Parts: sequence; C-alpha cells; structure tokens
Amino acid sequence: MNRKFIYFINPISGTKNKVLTLEIIQKRTIEKNIPFEILHTNAAGNYDEIKLKITTENITDIIVCGGDGSVNQICNAMLGVNVNIGIIPMGSGNGLAFAAKIPKNINKALDIIFDGHALNIDSFYINKRFSCMLCGLGFDAQVAHDFAKQKQRGLKTYIKQSFKNFKGAKPYVFELQVNESTIHTEAFFISIANSNQFGNNFTIAPAASLHDGLLDIVVVNKMNKLRMIWHLLKQIRKGEVKPYEDKKFHSTDIGYFQASNITIYNPSMAPLHIDGEPVATAAEFKIEIIENAFRLLMPL
Repeated sequence: MNRKFIYFINPISGTKNKVLTLEIIQKRTIEKNIPFEILHTNAAGNYDEIKLKITTENITDIIVCGGDGSVNQICNAMLGVNVNIGIIPMGSGNGLAFAAKIPKNINKALDIIFDGHALNIDSFYINKRFSCMLCGLGFDAQVAHDFAKQKQRGLKTYIKQSFKNFKGAKPYVFELQVNESTIHTEAFFISIANSNQFGNNFTIAPAASLHDGLLDIVVVNKMNKLRMIWHLLKQIRKGEVKPYEDKKFHSTDIGYFQASNITIYNPSMAPLHIDGEPVATAAEFKIEIIENAFRLLMPL
C-alpha cells in the first residue's frame, strides 16, 4: 500500500528546537520516498478541510508533532476517518505517547511511524467532550489550570506548580454512580484514565490498557497528606485494580476500579482537566468509553 503523510506541528508545544525537528522529518520521509505535507495545528481544533483532503488526496497517515493537547484535538477530529494516527512526542507530558511506548527521540519515533504497525485505541467522552488519554477532577486539574498560565512550560514548571498546589490542597465532595451503585466520598482528586499515566511516565493507573474497552478510575480519598504521598508512591509502583465494593470503599485510601461508564456528581465544583488541558468544570459528569476510536501507530 502506498502511504501519504500529513505532519501536524504544534508551534507552541514543549520542544525547543523545532527547526531541527522539521529538518529530520523532511530528510527521513524523503529517504523513505513517502509523499508528505507539513501543516500547523490550530488552537480552534477545526480540521474539517483536512477530512476532505484525506479523502480526495488519499492521505493514509496523520502524524501529530506535539503534546497531548494536540493529539486530543486531531484524534477527535479524525473519529470515523480511515486514517492512521502517529505521534512524535513534543509536549510537556506526552502521556498517550509514553503509554503506547513511543519514545521522545524523534528518530526512534519516526522508525515506529515508518514501520506502519497500527492498533485500534479506545478513547472516552466526558459530557460529550473527547479525551484520548486521561481526565481529572481536583488537585491534578488545579495544577493543570495553573500550569497553563505559566510563561515557561516543561517538566520543571509542572513540578513547581504541583508542589505549590500540594501545600494548599483540600479534598472535594464527590458522588460516584458506578454499575448501579452509589458512593459518597471526599477526595483530593479523581482520575479517569484510558492510558496509564499523567505524562512523563508518572503512572497513576498501572493496569490501564489502551484497548480493553474499560476506563480505569482512581480515587484518592481524604487522608493525611504525608500518608497520601506514601499511598501515591505505592499506587504509581504497583496499584492494583480491585472490584468496586461500596461497603469497603471508605476504608480504602486509594480506590482503583474499572468500568465502561461512570457518572460523577461534583457539588464542590472541583476543577477539571482533559488530557492535561484545563477545561471549565461542571456539577455533573457523564463519562463513557469509545471503543476502537482511532488507529495509533505504535511499536509491535
């Protein structure tokens, strides 16, 4: 099969040297004798013209050179379109890329793209808004909101904002409806994950699969903050999915279970992020899996 690429570059994503990145992309794609075009992502996320272009010009692969925000926009726009999605990680976190074992090294990422192995990947909707990786309510979302306001992005800035928010972190009131059961809890944050991590290999849902038809829900319940650090470290290293049991939930420091859909009531109006991007919150969230949402180029 003859392949034809569109590379999308995010002009404001985390990587510093985009000129070198462009040179490598052009050189290696020409060497592979693959026709290609390089375009910029757009902040509005409007790619309607691209969908027509894919059909009329027989585009086979859309390659996103950016972070999770850019990946989210383009994967959302390409739902139902017969095209492969590739990622060259250039963002601050690169959560989906790292969950899919796509390295940050541009040449190694290009090797995976040129190999052409694509796998169907799940995604999910939260109040009909698309997420390809992970959304969060509470502490981690507040970090995302504050991080977005900073002039300088990157891991150091993210860590700085995390520590700053940790000092003043407080639990929020939530009600979760799962599999016809209801629980009331106070939690520092709730993560709803399709990938296993926030980004930068910070693994919050170790058992998460990109293509099992299930969401991994992690609830960090109210506890002493020093205790929370200890339990988060345990969760990152070897957190285990446990059957959801209402009677035992409140005695669990971190609840970790799976479901294909969940409703979360948010009376405290805890902040929200979707794939690391700050988003306006709501008092109620209906979250449902999208099985086989798109095809991702990833290692065998």
